[in-house]
Amino acid sequence: MPQPRFTPCVSLPAVEVRNSEIHGLGVFAAKTLPKGSTLGFYDGRRYTARQIARITWDEKLTYLFGLSDGTTIDGGNGGNATRHLNHACAPNCEAQEETGEDGKLRVRIATLKRVRPGEELFIDYALTADESASPADYACRCGARKCRGTMLGAV
Repeated sequence: MPQPRFTPCVSLPAVEVRNSEIHGLGVFAAKTLPKGSTLGFYDGRRYTARQIARITWDEKLTYLFGLSDGTTIDGGNGGNATRHLNHACAPNCEAQEETGEDGKLRVRIATLKRVRPGEELFIDYALTADESASPADYACRCGARKCRGTMLGAV
């Protein structure tokens, strides 16, 4: 299977993408966002579990979002600004699966609390990895008081 290609992201009206003190690029509130505000939907090329298993990911930076139905969204291929959300152990946003009008699962990104303009927006990646991986391989840089020290969900 060919290597995935990286494409520029589509911007969303409530947010802006710029350099983050946490890691690389981040997503920031462009205006006050009340609790429960939808930032947008995580978008990009979709792969089945079988397709994703055949891809060789040779880059360190990926924008993959796994869904409960076994499909994966690659935000690096046709995605939008939500792909730049950084991880935090005490996030101010969450990813919520819901079924779209087309019957497919989609991922809505919504605020967990009121967010002021200029604040960086975060989700808890809660990554999963095989048993041979070390939590240190997924180091967290969020700086939260109760930081787990890793982006893994279950340590």
